[in-house]
Amino acid sequence: MYNPLKTHICAYMEMILQRIARKKNYTIGRLMIDGKHFCDTLEPTWRDIGWQRPGRKVKGRTAIPEGRYPVVITWSARFGQWLPLLVGVPMFEGIRIHAGNTARDTEGCILVGRNLKPGMVLDSRIWLKRVKQRIVEAKDLGEGVWIEVK
Repeated sequence: MYNPLKTHICAYMEMILQRIARKKNYTIGRLMIDGKHFCDTLEPTWRDIGWQRPGRKVKGRTAIPEGRYPVVITWSARFGQWLPLLVGVPMFEGIRIHAGNTARDTEGCILVGRNLKPGMVLDSRIWLKRVKQRIVEAKDLGEGVWIEVK
């Protein structure tokens, strides 16, 4: 007999980072959450890493590879706060979503904000707080959180 209390629906929150401007010194993207535009992103410059040429990665100055990654929130000793962390990024460790304004503020991580000036995201702390809030809400509902980088 069907019992709705015993049914478990496996749900998850889906974030999509669509890179839209790959410049010499930075990469601008659009972050979608559950199919709706949420905010803009800034990463280091994109390098065609390719799995055959891993030497193209420049430490602290290369955007992460395209792919789909689980997201968790963990304590960052470097930033002294709880921050989203992308898990299982090939050839990278410690990739976080955090506040910052220019490519100098990221070493491969994803900065969130509003892209109102070339090569920058603004209001980053506000947008980081909003992203973290959405992730925590999903986790509180028992949902997994994923980001797909395109």
